[in-house]
Amino acid sequence: MTGTVEPPEGFRTRGANPKGTRIVLIRHGEAYCNARGVVGGPVGCGGLTELGKAQARSLRDRLVRSREFDDAVALYTSVLPRAIQTARIISPGLPPHLAAVADCELCELHPGEADGLTWNEMVEKFGGPDWDNEPREPFAPGGESWLGFYERCEGAFASIVERHRGDRVVLVVHGGVIEQAMKIVERREPTARLKLLTENCSMTEIEFDGERRRLLRYNDRAPLAAE
Repeated sequence: MTGTVEPPEGFRTRGANPKGTRIVLIRHGEAYCNARGVVGGPVGCGGLTELGKAQARSLRDRLVRSREFDDAVALYTSVLPRAIQTARIISPGLPPHLAAVADCELCELHPGEADGLTWNEMVEKFGGPDWDNEPREPFAPGGESWLGFYERCEGAFASIVERHRGDRVVLVVHGGVIEQAMKIVERREPTARLKLLTENCSMTEIEFDGERRRLLRYNDRAPLAAE
């Protein structure tokens, strides 16, 4: 028998090397808003806890050893302190020429007037949105809806892919942003709620290649570089 016989589409467990735009989404380290049960917009964020800084340093140490992102051409963060601080800590593991660009389009869901309240206070004051039945309902007055959050993230990813065709880009963002990205990969409805458990300082990588979306890794916190 001559030549190589390829399995049918969908049977391969390892394919060709990625050729599209590779977006690496890194969730920030633990923040004070996470630890204190506070709605974490610009007011409530509080930046990284000591544990969050330690998580970011652990990721930095891995990236310094592995140099797995030395081909990255750009670094973006949200404008929230927990993302900016995480990017600053991990930067020694990234190419030295990358300067972080803060972009509000990459923020966690905008909480509006709930920003800085505890979750109990938020529910007492505003009741909490019923997104399973009304995904267009704002989180709180002046805040964003679940559907609006998806549409914002979808637009942000499309813009980054257009700007960096065929390259790898690192984004330091939030669990909610990563959930929206996973919905795009899985081609789920914009209103879907995946309720993922995305760990602090974990890495998720998605290839955008035309209409194709391929998940390359999710929730990667291994001590060694992924091959």
